[in-house]
Amino acid sequence: MPPWPKIDLPVRPPFAPMEAKLAARLPEGAQWRYEPKWDGFRVLVFRDGDGVVLQSKAGLPLGRYFPELEEATGRLPLDRFVLDGEIVVPTDGGFSFDDLLLRVHPAESRVRKLAAELPAAVVLFDALVLDGKALLATPQDERRAALEAAAARADLAGPEGPGTFRLCATTTELDQARRWLEAPGAADTDGVIAKRRDLDYRAGERDGMQKVKRMRSADCVVGGFRYASKGGLVGSLLLGLHDDEGLLHHVGFCSTMPRKDKPELTRRLEGLRRPPGFTGHAPGGPSRWATERSTEWEPLDPVLVVEVRYDHWSGGRFRHGTKFLRWRPDKAPRQCTFEQVERPAPPA
Repeated sequence: MPPWPKIDLPVRPPFAPMEAKLAARLPEGAQWRYEPKWDGFRVLVFRDGDGVVLQSKAGLPLGRYFPELEEATGRLPLDRFVLDGEIVVPTDGGFSFDDLLLRVHPAESRVRKLAAELPAAVVLFDALVLDGKALLATPQDERRAALEAAAARADLAGPEGPGTFRLCATTTELDQARRWLEAPGAADTDGVIAKRRDLDYRAGERDGMQKVKRMRSADCVVGGFRYASKGGLVGSLLLGLHDDEGLLHHVGFCSTMPRKDKPELTRRLEGLRRPPGFTGHAPGGPSRWATERSTEWEPLDPVLVVEVRYDHWSGGRFRHGTKFLRWRPDKAPRQCTFEQVERPAPPA
């Protein structure tokens, strides 16, 4: 990874953004503030004079994929800041995660072409540094007020645009949060974030923020794959989650990848073959239903992350096959933990 540009601010990259704990339902009470959960790539935006950095949730630079965002950051009528937000790709009537995935391409010429054809935007929802002053110890309500004041200075619009930088909607009203959560066909968001209004910014922690999703999904590491019975193409992805000790355990499979993508996906997976794949519980264990074919699998270097939808979780695994949703190149494999699926029941 190339060295980070010089950023002489109280917060410097790489820096772990505050995260949210998955919850079954929205928390209630006057101490909570609610925001839509945008369907994009989490980003920390740093600017110190001419120094600009876009950092992913996994602590990696994103600027090479979004040069137009770097350029727009340098043009903001603000200086010496660190802002927290979500990268999205606006389309007619909303945002497109599929178009956002296209933006992560290794070829610079392709990146520049896509930057012109599918320009990205950033929805901002928190401020860590403004005018060179750290806000990490400041309560969330005060950070939000400071972000709104900065947005007014920069003449930023709301999340529906227009503009490269947009201010996230927010509310302290539970009824509005429920409307966001239950909105039919709200493809731009996949749930609601609840934030403790009195809490400071806790880097890398999940205290004080909760997320409620519209559907049950999980980000999983692809620790291996099985070939289909015929044709020499991938038949299923073997999914894994990390425990508290960092071991990767096999938790299920996914076989619903688009048929048209399987030849290229097979070549990609074959290039990543490397044991052991799973460092905890591995597939192919004793089972009265297992056949010689079902216990054969190819271990992979655990670098790919996929989001899958599931209907039932018990006994430390998905009880049925999962549905492929999308690849998540913005997520670090180590961030794929059991916390996503093994959570306490909501209070009665």
